[in-house]
Amino acid sequence: MGYRIIGRMHAALHHALRDARSQSGQGTVEYVALILLVAGVLAGVIAVAGGLKGGGIAQAVVGKMKAAIEEVGRGGR
Repeated sequence: MGYRIIGRMHAALHHALRDARSQSGQGTVEYVALILLVAGVLAGVIAVAGGLKGGGIAQAVVGKMKAAIEEVGRGGR
């Protein structure tokens, strides 16, 4: 009788630990991290472009980004 109880306790502990290590929702976390990374890069480019007076690559990047956003807003036509 004691072995049966110990066996059930072992099985319950095994299932609890297996469920605690599951990776459900991991993809969502990775997508959110990727979106935050892209937003951070865009914020950095815009901040650098705002501080430059003479143009250069920062303004070119900002110009291309604005054009792409406007094209998406028009429906890609």
